[in-house]
Amino acid sequence: MDWYKLLSAKRWGYEHRYVENPEDARSEFQRDYDRIIFSSPFRRLQNKTQVFPLPGSVFVHNRLTHSLEVASVGRSLGRIHYNKHRKLDKNIDDKYPLLSEIGDIAAAACLAHDLGNPAFGHSGESAISHYFTDGAGKVYEDKVSAQQWRDLTNFEGNANALRILTHSYNGKGAGSFALTYSTIAAIAKYPCSSLAGHDKNKIYTKKYGFFESEQAGFEKIAAGLGMIRMQQDPLIYQRHPLVYLVEAADDICYNIIDLEDAHRLKILSYKEVEELLLPLCDDPKMPARLEAIDDTDAKVGYLRARAINTLVKQCSDLFFKQEEAILGGNFNAALIDHIDEPFRSVMKDIAKVSVKKIYNYSSVVQIEVAGYKIMGGLLEEFIPAYLQNKSGYHKKLVNLIPKQFLTNGQDDYSRILTVLDFVSGMTDLYAVELFRKIKGISFPSMS
Repeated sequence: MDWYKLLSAKRWGYEHRYVENPEDARSEFQRDYDRIIFSSPFRRLQNKTQVFPLPGSVFVHNRLTHSLEVASVGRSLGRIHYNKHRKLDKNIDDKYPLLSEIGDIAAAACLAHDLGNPAFGHSGESAISHYFTDGAGKVYEDKVSAQQWRDLTNFEGNANALRILTHSYNGKGAGSFALTYSTIAAIAKYPCSSLAGHDKNKIYTKKYGFFESEQAGFEKIAAGLGMIRMQQDPLIYQRHPLVYLVEAADDICYNIIDLEDAHRLKILSYKEVEELLLPLCDDPKMPARLEAIDDTDAKVGYLRARAINTLVKQCSDLFFKQEEAILGGNFNAALIDHIDEPFRSVMKDIAKVSVKKIYNYSSVVQIEVAGYKIMGGLLEEFIPAYLQNKSGYHKKLVNLIPKQFLTNGQDDYSRILTVLDFVSGMTDLYAVELFRKIKGISFPSMS
């Protein structure tokens, strides 16, 4: 792959307006960032669970604050990479006119990377899949194709994010967000169909990156950027190189900041957090500096900042060192998994503690269980209503679905996706309230 083709300001849905003029295109990726940050799906991340239940008396990260922090780290990673090239080659801008923009591309992609995640964290994804594998949705298996069934039974937030960014919803225009090809490609961690996904041997097929409904669109984007196609049926591409930076920014943020949230909630003691983060600070003077700070939250914040700084340097150095392999599609790992020792081992220790003490904490597990019940319950009501739409009750339920999600398609797959667009876009609070109302647990107010 080649940076000259990989970095494109061509816009999805508005290709005919694209002008091959790099000077005019330099701000296009900042426009991507702005379009995402002012969008309704992005704002809804404010009330979507990151790890811990929302809201609470102690502020913890939600999907929106997490995405903003990931975007900040992603921009740094991209900018550092450009600066390294600029230092070695003063004429790099003549060879690759848009290379200076990769920080903004990475930042925009980082903002969008969680747009497709439903309410209740990753349990929301599992709940949707469970409805089709073990719930009332099993009856639709014979009504869809093998790939469509795989889309539904392995619902994937990454693929849903691509759909949100590219699907033409009613009244939203032909290009939806109309983002640049490069920004869209940079969120595709797993650029393959659901039939090819879940192959753990390759980093780009661990999950999948697009539903069947968006496959043709992704092929168009990949072809325009010169991405490497590994096979056609089922479809698999190599990653766009900037995916590695977006993934690294996400890995850095959630691994480190989940510890900070756990400390604020008193799940982890200050001593536990210090023991994990101090080795990442890579500074022998850190103990003395921490001693001068009285507030433990401030100490954790300082440790977090220095740890992130170290990991950014490690990942950016590795990306630059492995650039040729990455462009050739020959780097089969996340950057964070190949940083230098002892930092790599520290990150593994953090992952172990997070699984044991954070992700299995009682309130975290409770919201996951609630997510199964609520998401499954909503699908049980809305999918039969939209597909059958026979009774008066069904018609009233369909009237609750915003018109932007409704489809003209008559096939079951398209109509199921309509409901999934609606349900997966809900915030935690809205999903809970709607579930309670349609199940008769609470009565809607007139205000």
